[in-house]
Amino acid sequence: MIRLFLAFCSFIPLKANHSFGTLLGHLLFIFNSDVKNASRQNLKICFPNLDQVHLKALLKKSLIETGKNLTESGLIWNQSFKENANLIRNINGEQYLNNSKKTILLVPHIGCWEITGRVIAEKRKVTFMYRPLRSEKQNEYLFARRNQGNLTMASADKSGIIKIQRALSNSELVGMLPDQDPGEDGGIMAPFFNKEVNTMTLLARLAQKHNAQVLMFWAKRLDKGRGYDLNFEPVNLCKDGDDLESCVKVMNKSIESLVRKTPEQYMWGYKRFKSSHSYQ
Repeated sequence: MIRLFLAFCSFIPLKANHSFGTLLGHLLFIFNSDVKNASRQNLKICFPNLDQVHLKALLKKSLIETGKNLTESGLIWNQSFKENANLIRNINGEQYLNNSKKTILLVPHIGCWEITGRVIAEKRKVTFMYRPLRSEKQNEYLFARRNQGNLTMASADKSGIIKIQRALSNSELVGMLPDQDPGEDGGIMAPFFNKEVNTMTLLARLAQKHNAQVLMFWAKRLDKGRGYDLNFEPVNLCKDGDDLESCVKVMNKSIESLVRKTPEQYMWGYKRFKSSHSYQ
């Protein structure tokens, strides 16, 4: 069923695709869906000063963007990298890639994160870390579409970390999505929207070990199916100190600052604050 849905979405031009996603978002908002409940809780935690009217409006907007994320994924995964690149309208900050520095791309779950690595891989080798899905069939489906050409996927385990380090040693780009709970052994507690949450340390450790620059990298979804803007922004993890805890705090703060600019495009349906016991 999921494959049929994604295949259907892959044949719809982006404007119609996002219109379909908007419809799905409205349905997610109307019905008592799990993603609606999780999103509402997260928004209440992160924006405690919003009144009920504005909270409801933001929740609706975020679910519409969630719907677009679902439908556009089928299109992006089933297009070539070149076709993906044709959906990009502007690239901001690309000059930060034009140097000899080893580079880690910090990619939050905001906008269309699936298109980021695919566009970069049109011109350069890039290795992205991912968390395997529980369903083996779904994992195989996604891996086959993500692991192509210059884009290499590295699982979030010991073998994947070795692959990531090898890519950095070869001065290839590395991409990581550090805004999910990394599990008991992979993180430390650090503030995110004024709540202590379990946060990945691997990105900061690798940046220090390889003396790599860190670039926030995201694709902002444009209105009316017009495409995406790619953005690169340097993040100085050591600005408040070079110890691991300080670096992780800066990383979270940088992600939070980006989310506050376009909160509706963030992935609010994930239970990010489960480690802080903030859920009722």
